[in-house]
Amino acid sequence: MPVYNAPTRDTRFVINEVLQLASYGHLAGFENATQEMTDTIVEEAGRFVSEVVAPLNLSGDKEGCTRHPDGSVTTPAGFKEAYRQYVDGGWGTLSAPEAFGGQGLPHVLGFTMESYLASANQAFAMYPGLANGAISAIREKGSPEQQAMYLPKMVSGEWLGTMNLTEPHCGTDLGMIRTRAVPAADGSYAITGTKIFISAGDHDLTENIIHLVLAKTPGAPESSKGISLFIVPKFIVGADGSLGERNAVSVGSIEEKMGIHGNATCVMNYDGAKGWMVGEENKGLAAMFIMMNAARLGVGMQGLAQADVAYQNGLAYALDRRQGRALTGPAEPQERADPIIVHPDVRRMLMDAKTFIEGMRALCLWGALQVDLTHKAATEAERQEADDLISLLTPVIKGYGTDMGYKVATNMQQIWGGHGYIAENGMDQFVRDARIAMIYEGANGVQAMDLAGRKLALNGGRAVQRFFALVDGECAQPSDDETVTLVAGRLSKAVGEMKAATMWFMQNAPANPNNLGVGAYAYMTLTGIVSLGLMWLRMAKVASAAIAAEAGDTPFYEAKLACARHWATRYTTEAGALRREVEAGSETIMALTPEQLAIA
Repeated sequence: MPVYNAPTRDTRFVINEVLQLASYGHLAGFENATQEMTDTIVEEAGRFVSEVVAPLNLSGDKEGCTRHPDGSVTTPAGFKEAYRQYVDGGWGTLSAPEAFGGQGLPHVLGFTMESYLASANQAFAMYPGLANGAISAIREKGSPEQQAMYLPKMVSGEWLGTMNLTEPHCGTDLGMIRTRAVPAADGSYAITGTKIFISAGDHDLTENIIHLVLAKTPGAPESSKGISLFIVPKFIVGADGSLGERNAVSVGSIEEKMGIHGNATCVMNYDGAKGWMVGEENKGLAAMFIMMNAARLGVGMQGLAQADVAYQNGLAYALDRRQGRALTGPAEPQERADPIIVHPDVRRMLMDAKTFIEGMRALCLWGALQVDLTHKAATEAERQEADDLISLLTPVIKGYGTDMGYKVATNMQQIWGGHGYIAENGMDQFVRDARIAMIYEGANGVQAMDLAGRKLALNGGRAVQRFFALVDGECAQPSDDETVTLVAGRLSKAVGEMKAATMWFMQNAPANPNNLGVGAYAYMTLTGIVSLGLMWLRMAKVASAAIAAEAGDTPFYEAKLACARHWATRYTTEAGALRREVEAGSETIMALTPEQLAIA
């Protein structure tokens, strides 16, 4: 049976010592985030997901969701009861706005809970996770009446929400959507069309589901400029908040998927369903990006989450399984064989995983802090800087984070050897569940193009220049600690490679855009390595100071320094190669015609 123990000690290290969350107590929304409060939330969240949600992961994967003849959907056994405990515990309200019943705490705490849920049971976590994007869009673009009608019950968890974007013939290119919205005399719209890949499209967890649907009104431009966004509830909501008749929206089928079987991924049919426009006509793209950006950060955390749970199980097996002897001589001569953790190749996979996971956790939580500072920092300049940084790094957190999450999951399966290929051991589920995160909410190639094709040039390159200045400034700070000096030196060289790749794009992409398109993925990976390096430099400084101050828990801090050195000596070796990959240009990639590619 797979195990999961929420990494509460490491989370508290990041929140309290690296981010120093309590130091922001003078800002609105941070005043209640004392260290005592934070530690309590982190520990209780870890206990809840480890004890209540994680045990349903393997069984939920095997059982999956069921669509009944009447079109209703039920979730796997235990999901409904666990969700009720999640709602009763107020876990979904942590960082939701107080105006609609939330606790108004920093996003760092909400993101922590999301990452624990996704590690424990990614399919389960997606039900409340999808609602967060819908809540954000209604909060930002909905009318006061819409906010009052829908948000309190969505924030409380009494209702959940979905994002209905993709259609059978279009995914990324949403300008091609065919779903239509015809205005009615009462101010509503009749929504007709089919949406696919709709996570949590129907279920038995809540009495109502609030679908946010992209559609086009009559005469709208046949491009992304003609998209509008609509609220389409499963059950019509009365003026007094009561539920009325069933809307004309139904589940055509549940997709047969590679993983996340416990989440109902549905084909949704809208047959003149009643909907209400959110925001302005033909301005749905802006609302969509609110949902997508929230979802992309959440999916980036899914990469971290699957890596974390896979690592825990890979490590447990490496400590238990005995095969062969250590290269330096028997580690346990009284036994017939040593545990496989003595073998350098197993250690390689474990150290690569631990270094990524802990660096990525710091990056995700730092990103969550930037989300809050975008709105709540004391000055406009600080708010703008936070917005620039999180906008730049959102595609990196999603793309690099899920690429590496999948790599870690497969490496942990590799540690199990043949037993990792056996379903009852659960390692294959981590690999299957991790794989979708590289695809949905914008495939990782799209993330790379968002970074290199949009974010670099935005506002004259302001965001990336701020990022460079941030990294350079931290690298320049002197230190007497050998590890800190090593990490700073290697990070300085890695960001130098990133600067060179950025300049190459500026010089070579305008004349041939394919140069940017081909190099974007390598550039995203390079940015991911640098971003993790910034986190490891910060963590190394904190760990070094804690050891010097004899703060206690020395083995924990020594392990941080060891992982920081591992990042410096192993991860940074890719930086120069990735820059050279960018500079190789597009000539060989684009050389063959489609016909030549097809030659067998």
